[in-house]
Amino acid sequence: MNKISIKYFIILLILVIAIPDGLLAQNAVPDQSIMKSLEGFWANTGFSNFEFNYLIMLIIGIVFIYLGIAKNWEPLLLVPIGFGILVGNVPFTEGYKIGIYEQGSVMNILYGGVISGWYPPLIFLGIGAMTDFSSLISNPKLMLLGAAAQVGIFVTFIGAYTLDFTPAQAGAIGIIGGADGPTAIFLSSKLAPELMGAIAVAAYSYMALVPVIQPPIMRLFTTKKERVIRMKSPRQVTKFEKIAFPIIGLLLTTFISPSAMPLLGMLFFGNLLKESGVTERLADTARNALINTITILLGLTVGASTQADKFLTVESLKIFGLGAFSFVIATACGVLFAKLMNLFLNEENKINPLIGSAGVSAVPDAARVSQEVGLHYDNRNHLLMHAMAPNVAGVIGSAVAAGILLSMLS
Repeated sequence: MNKISIKYFIILLILVIAIPDGLLAQNAVPDQSIMKSLEGFWANTGFSNFEFNYLIMLIIGIVFIYLGIAKNWEPLLLVPIGFGILVGNVPFTEGYKIGIYEQGSVMNILYGGVISGWYPPLIFLGIGAMTDFSSLISNPKLMLLGAAAQVGIFVTFIGAYTLDFTPAQAGAIGIIGGADGPTAIFLSSKLAPELMGAIAVAAYSYMALVPVIQPPIMRLFTTKKERVIRMKSPRQVTKFEKIAFPIIGLLLTTFISPSAMPLLGMLFFGNLLKESGVTERLADTARNALINTITILLGLTVGASTQADKFLTVESLKIFGLGAFSFVIATACGVLFAKLMNLFLNEENKINPLIGSAGVSAVPDAARVSQEVGLHYDNRNHLLMHAMAPNVAGVIGSAVAAGILLSMLS
């Protein structure tokens, strides 16, 4: 054995002999002993605080991430929310300002944008800067399809009230039927903050499931003949009309529902930035950097708010059930109202009822679903531009509905 090996062996032997008599001795410095430190370390690990309900939520978070990445279902929403669910359900010891519900923690500060309701208006600003209202301007009667789809909100409101939710809670739950996550968060922050996690996750989940939920309902309420109706091409919209629309739209909708001003004001302002032609830099920031930043923070914090002890409740299960019911009713009402409108329209102005499902405000996925189902029955019948009209009308309609519920129930 060389000299270096002998040297290290002697040092190791001294440590082995000295540790029990020194650092581990209870009468030496008890509060600083290694054993107590190790016990304290173990008590603060996720393994020590682990419970089975955390495992359920962690699995849900992984499923969300899988659906976003593998299935490409609303990845910009499901991936941040899914990862947020993982962050929010790592077990920890309270008191270290880690959790999203602990005052002063970083996550709690970021969650303030959800609780106070200022993330949703900023997202609406970005949506407005991305949205082209030309299809709606060229065929205004299609706005009625967006309004018809909001019936699901009020039907679900009644259903939630019969299940012993308070009127305010029922109103917040009903808005899920609009398939508009930011609006659901905005309204629940005002009416039922205690249910916000379940409502937000339900709303975004059903938005992601649009391609799964809607097609069977669309086929159920339409005939093969109706699915192949070809609509007239939208007329060309002038620049003046595009600029005037957000101004007129703001005044008309907010005079009806002033409580929706934070959402509708930002939506139409963003659209004016886009259409004016002189504020392209601002419009570009709103539809890219700003909305992307807010989407990250919103998704992550909403996901993190689903801590197992607060999320896995009977109320959450009821909310998810009511949300599915609301979404089905909204889709069906849009399709059926299109069929009703056709009774009063001549042959050349007939509406393909498939676009009625786009009345929910899941932009632009609901419009894409209308296009895909239509192409399945006629591969030359492109419905996307037509479907965008009720789709963007649904965004406006859900915000107006939220404002009405807020003024009635707050």
